[in-house]
Amino acid sequence: MMHTATHPATVLYVDDEELACKYFERAMADDYQVVTAGGVDHAMAILATPGHSISVLVTDYRMPGRVGSILLRYVNQHFPHMVCMMVTAYADKDVLLDSINGAEVFRVLEKPLDLYQLRLALRQASERARERQSRRDNLLAIEETLAFLAHELNTPLATIGNFARGIARRTAGADPAQPLEQIGHAATLIHDNARYCLSVLSSFVESVKLANGSLPPEAPRSGQSAGQLLAALLNAYPFTADQRQMIQTDVQQDFLVMALPNCVALVLSSIMSNALRALEGRADAALRFSVLVDGTPHISISDNGPGIPPDILARLLVDPVTTHAHNGGNGWGLIFCQRIMQSFGGNIVVQSRPGRYTTVTLNFPAIEKELV
Repeated sequence: MMHTATHPATVLYVDDEELACKYFERAMADDYQVVTAGGVDHAMAILATPGHSISVLVTDYRMPGRVGSILLRYVNQHFPHMVCMMVTAYADKDVLLDSINGAEVFRVLEKPLDLYQLRLALRQASERARERQSRRDNLLAIEETLAFLAHELNTPLATIGNFARGIARRTAGADPAQPLEQIGHAATLIHDNARYCLSVLSSFVESVKLANGSLPPEAPRSGQSAGQLLAALLNAYPFTADQRQMIQTDVQQDFLVMALPNCVALVLSSIMSNALRALEGRADAALRFSVLVDGTPHISISDNGPGIPPDILARLLVDPVTTHAHNGGNGWGLIFCQRIMQSFGGNIVVQSRPGRYTTVTLNFPAIEKELV
């Protein structure tokens, strides 16, 4: 996965004394992004702004109106990833109990602020905030991946259920004229779909272990080539005979996929499933995979299906829209795929002409442009 430079933490400093706010901002501006507020209500309004990047709160205790402990409890309830510190010139027992018992406080600092102690406390608070944010991001990623996993397993599990019920009906009827090869064919499809589900679950488990650093040190972390990922997918996917015959592959220039290869495999599977649904019932159906390094490494999946209407195409990667609602589609699949690709610096581009074709391209970051 690509790593970006660490940005300085954003600190919200809350004090009703304007000079105190200016002093704090001037002293800490070289090391932190500083936002100031003149009271609890002002601070809450700042925190209510969508997309703010505040990770550390430093608040005075005694202010007109509402005291700082009210703000601390609010932050503890609504922004548990933030690290909070309290500043007070009244470091008495009641103040300490009110702040520590009412909310999680990382440090209590006394006025007048000692710059050395303040810088030390802010550095420690920033490190803790980064750790909390990292854990929070990992949990969100796992939640999204679980939703993606459920989305991907829905079709093969439904197929397994349908064929199993069909076998049950045939055996219950005990019709000697019922060809055994039909039951055998259904059993084979059940096996293929079950094997695919197990491979998807295995990929998910390995991705979670890798994301949480729980793989043993000797576990291989080298990437797979795009061609290898594609071959593994085509080998594991539960195709019907007609579906497998319509697929072509063209590996012009292979490259290593170092970032989240298991998740990339899930993305390829999801996009291929969409294409297969679009091609159902088409006599001249064709699905083509291309692997190429041309400017940036990429894998493209093209089909000659009905295409995507322009109004849906414009929203496809940002809103849950679908052309397969009649088949149970909910439009979230491509959104999950885009988020996975963006998580390591790649992206997805969709091109389509109604009645002609649809091409989905997975673009990988140029840093992975290592030929194999």
